[in-house]
Amino acid sequence: MNPHDATERPGAHLVAEMLGVENPWTLNIAYRPGDPLYRASTLVIGAAHELDELHGRVTRATQAALEVLAPVGRGEFNGSPSSYAPLRSAAQQIGRLVSDQNTAYQRLVQSISAYRGLLPEPDASPRADAEAHDLHKGRVSGRDDDSAVSAALQLRALEAVEAGGLRFHQSGVYGHIYLSDGQGQRPHPGVWPETIQRLVTDGLLVRDTSEGLYRPGQLLSLTPQGEAALRDARTATPRVAVALSRSGAAAISGPEVGPSPAPGTNPTAKSLRSH
Repeated sequence: MNPHDATERPGAHLVAEMLGVENPWTLNIAYRPGDPLYRASTLVIGAAHELDELHGRVTRATQAALEVLAPVGRGEFNGSPSSYAPLRSAAQQIGRLVSDQNTAYQRLVQSISAYRGLLPEPDASPRADAEAHDLHKGRVSGRDDDSAVSAALQLRALEAVEAGGLRFHQSGVYGHIYLSDGQGQRPHPGVWPETIQRLVTDGLLVRDTSEGLYRPGQLLSLTPQGEAALRDARTATPRVAVALSRSGAAAISGPEVGPSPAPGTNPTAKSLRSH
């Protein structure tokens, strides 16, 4: 369950939803200052703080504007330009703050995406990833664009859907997408909503659109194409592992070498005399 209230701390709430962490403010403690992930996670923290701070300013400005609006709503104004001045000033201030808040939200989404793009993919060798990607391309007619899903991400997502209960949601506050296991719990952080969305577009997954996006969320299931892709990905992994093992053994053993000549002999000269 997300521990942060989106109506009070939308920045912290968004980080928790998209990254599966309970405490966004400690996101960078696992990295050294020179690590690119340290910088990326620190940018996420800063962007979340900025969004939360602006959200608070919008809330306070709106509350102040309501006090200004109360006498106007009761008809206690004389229609002169000066009587509308406080209302006009409050509306302009709220408009500026809301614009800044929207910019901060986009900045946070971009920083989260940049951070996730740097995260390593566990259990994914370059050759295994390439082979599974080729299998995926064969099923998605000629696709070879930047939105194609890597093998490791695809396999984790397909297995999570196969396990059952995975639901696709859209936030009613800011409209971002997230996943849950149907009981309000964020699934494994290695399964990303963008990956799920891509696999739905590619025809490997299907959403139950008869259910609400906000609540309870749309249940995900494998299509026949997705079931085939999952089987292929599972068989590709051990096959590539064996190939890597064999190539590694060959590299260590090197080319076959015959017995060394006896000391004091010249194998080249011996070969010439034999002719």
